[in-house]
Amino acid sequence: MTRPTHVLDGYKVLDFTQFIAGPTVTRLMAQMGAEVIKVEIAPAGDRTRTLPLVRDGRSGYFVQQNIGKRSLCLDVRNPAAVAILRELAAKVDVVVENFAPGVIGRMGFDYEAVRALNPRIVMCSVSTFGQQGPLAHLPGYDFIAQAYSGITYMIGEADGPPFFPAAALGDISTGVHAALAVVAALLHRERTGEGQFLDVALLDAYFHCHHTAIEMYSLSGGAIKPERSGHHISYAAPCGMFKGRERYIFIIAGIDHQFAQLCSAMAQPGLASDERFRSNADRLKNLPELIRIIEGWLAAMPSDEAAIGRLAEFRVPAAPVLSPVEALKLPHLRERGTVATVNDPILGIFDLPGFPLHFSSFPEPAGEGAPMLGQHNEEILASHLGYSHARVEELERTGVLYREPR
Repeated sequence: MTRPTHVLDGYKVLDFTQFIAGPTVTRLMAQMGAEVIKVEIAPAGDRTRTLPLVRDGRSGYFVQQNIGKRSLCLDVRNPAAVAILRELAAKVDVVVENFAPGVIGRMGFDYEAVRALNPRIVMCSVSTFGQQGPLAHLPGYDFIAQAYSGITYMIGEADGPPFFPAAALGDISTGVHAALAVVAALLHRERTGEGQFLDVALLDAYFHCHHTAIEMYSLSGGAIKPERSGHHISYAAPCGMFKGRERYIFIIAGIDHQFAQLCSAMAQPGLASDERFRSNADRLKNLPELIRIIEGWLAAMPSDEAAIGRLAEFRVPAAPVLSPVEALKLPHLRERGTVATVNDPILGIFDLPGFPLHFSSFPEPAGEGAPMLGQHNEEILASHLGYSHARVEELERTGVLYREPR
């Protein structure tokens, strides 16, 4: 028996996704060994193929989100292209799409349609607000869902406007939620033979990220209203960003024994029994004074590196607030493969966020680089549907299929 390439080796995915949230689902599956057939609409394909940074007509953004996939580019307005997709839908295990609700149905590939072709199919629809509900019809992206979820409201200074993070937290998180759902549905199918439909929304995933706000408000009968608290968490102290000599440092020592360790690290063990700081409630009440003491100690240290080393010595959780460029150079991330180096045929060698999952039996992610537009037209149709070279050439000549000129 041939050893599998990775945990999802043998599973086939028909991928109608673009941008980030949907492609995250299928990228993770591709790097776990699934064969992902990326359906791209001719002539432009995935819209991220034209997003920055574009060099020599190739987008690093696209490459990052589509590692390990195979590109099939068709004119979906052509009935012959729809017929090809119907043939493929009958043979795959999973369909993933992230169009606005209703679009995949108008294309002829909603769950009822693909289930009729393949009763064992697992279909996952990723959208901003979900397939049902009063907001489902609205257009949206990551930051729109974030704003509706109450997460954006919680970011920023107490007396200032809310901020938003310059990262695709909702898209990626939703993609991970969806990938988990797909794998769980495949496991269920292995046990029962039943496929099913999965409705995964960015808004749901974002709301899932609230760690204290919802339960505190509900349990207090509305007395506690979650608000922005700036550089410091509102319910534990010290827990936040402190100004060091050269940069901000995040320190977490809100639990009493951690605070005692922090006091020892600062060579001020008596602070742990000081009536101003004896309990978490005391520390919250006197937070401005506590911040002054901690930042005074950081300023007196020879360097931020020395301060962080001292905190680590006393087991106080702390970290420098690194820029993306600094994080990219962190040896720990290189060693773990968190930073991956790819060699793209157009862009050459460059760094990307790596595969974040680690399997003892499969130490390396599966898959190769990101595809060129329509690169695998013939390979996919020959291997799955038995099309001849001449037939594929004719489909490309008549515009049913499209392939990026090489």
